[in-house]
Amino acid sequence: MSKQKTRKSITRRFRITKKGKVLRRQGFRRHLNVKKSSRKKRKLKRVIEMKPTYAKKIKKAVGYRKRVKKASRRFLKSEDKTKKPKRRNKT
Repeated sequence: MSKQKTRKSITRRFRITKKGKVLRRQGFRRHLNVKKSSRKKRKLKRVIEMKPTYAKKIKKAVGYRKRVKKASRRFLKSEDKTKKPKRRNKT
């Protein structure tokens, strides 16, 4: 079976936090702003969290996987420290 491809349009519109929350920008800010109050426009600037039902679908389309367990992350960090940087020979 082939790999699932990420939807690039979704990756540009949404952000996924470390804890797995999906954030999005609000609509109604592109045009017809003259009749909107400055307070309303300020509130529309904010980035808000998606509802869980929609967030689940977006994570699936992005190809979101759960974060690596803490023990394995510590193992990878300790492994990087033991490696020495490569030196170039001056000739």
